[in-house]
Amino acid sequence: DPLKPMDNTQMVAQMAQMSTVQGITDLNKTVKGFQESMASDQVLRGAALVGHQVLVPSEKLVLEKEGNVEGTVAAPSAGIITVDITDVTGAKVTSLSVEAKAAGETAFQWDGKDANGKRMEPGKYSIVANHVDTAGKSTKLSTYVQAPVESVTVGSDGLYLNLKGLGTAPIDYVLRVS
Repeated sequence: DPLKPMDNTQMVAQMAQMSTVQGITDLNKTVKGFQESMASDQVLRGAALVGHQVLVPSEKLVLEKEGNVEGTVAAPSAGIITVDITDVTGAKVTSLSVEAKAAGETAFQWDGKDANGKRMEPGKYSIVANHVDTAGKSTKLSTYVQAPVESVTVGSDGLYLNLKGLGTAPIDYVLRVS
């Protein structure tokens, strides 16, 4: 109102409010720039994984024409771990038995042969791991397999690794790179 000018306190309060709004706008621009920079950096970090082996959670493994397939389970305690391997039809191919000396990571390796010693055809196989502790209690375990990274995909919700024979996995799923 031109006939009732503002007092100094009101004028200073309004100037402070305008200054705060301008500061928030500038901060939003800075954060957006930082976010874009982080996204491009994540792509570069993902691209550095191409050609490397990563350990990811999976109930599948891929057998190549030659070589072994490696995986890991997290044993809850000392005991025996049995890894059952089945083909695409669900028929049991073989069972691996590994001793867990204590709680923690226990590796297993499949040579690609069935229970009769015959080399299996290359392809995708399913795995199920069970742990039996010293008291005889059985527990189903999560399985982790090593797979080579073929490429990287940038999705709207993050970075995905394209794993040979296994498909895609979010980069957050990677437990180990070798």
